[in-house]
Amino acid sequence: MNLAFFKQIEGILHTERIAAYRQDGADHALTLSRYLLNMALSESLYPALQFAEIALRNAVHRELSARCETDTWYDSPLARLTPWQQDKVAEAKDALRKRRKPLTSDRIVAELTFGFWTGFFNNCHARTGIGSYLAKTVFPHAPAPERYLARLDKRWQDIRDLRNRVFHHERILHWKDLDLRHHAILEIIVWMSPELRDLAGSLDRFHSLRRSGLNPWLEKLRLHWPDSSAASAPHAQGGNPT
Repeated sequence: MNLAFFKQIEGILHTERIAAYRQDGADHALTLSRYLLNMALSESLYPALQFAEIALRNAVHRELSARCETDTWYDSPLARLTPWQQDKVAEAKDALRKRRKPLTSDRIVAELTFGFWTGFFNNCHARTGIGSYLAKTVFPHAPAPERYLARLDKRWQDIRDLRNRVFHHERILHWKDLDLRHHAILEIIVWMSPELRDLAGSLDRFHSLRRSGLNPWLEKLRLHWPDSSAASAPHAQGGNPT
């Protein structure tokens, strides 16, 4: 791969960000291939992450609307929101006001953060009873042991951590449990909606990218930006993704 080309890319993408992919002394072709594979894997996770987040948000909105008998349940004491969640509702309303948008329930629900929705399965809502109620109604297809709040809370924390890394363009390639995390997202989707899981599966490219590894990216770089100085032996042709 052409060194001058790599140096230009490294300068644009930031040296420290690229350096995370060559901690073992990888050459520039392998380093950039790892970066590109990481980007592709992150992209492949986006549909499942989006479906999981939207399905959770809409299911909680539906169930709390029924429980509180109003689609503005977030203003009802029956929702038993924590002080932190109440603050998030106030922030969502303020953000809509600043944009001069009407404070409809649909807009407020869409404005609330992912952490707001996953927060219904933590210890605070184990005490309010809301967590147990939502565990049963939001995940009708989950095995009974998987509805324990501690398990749901841990699973959503892991999904949120992966989501945040993907959405902030951070490295996930080195995670040893990445395949398990991908499976966990699809599994929690099927607990909410088997149909949505089918749709997520039809869009999923994660496994094919994992199987292909680094070689397609190495070949692409060497084909389009060959090393003009000399033909050098390829580094780590085995396709080790880390």
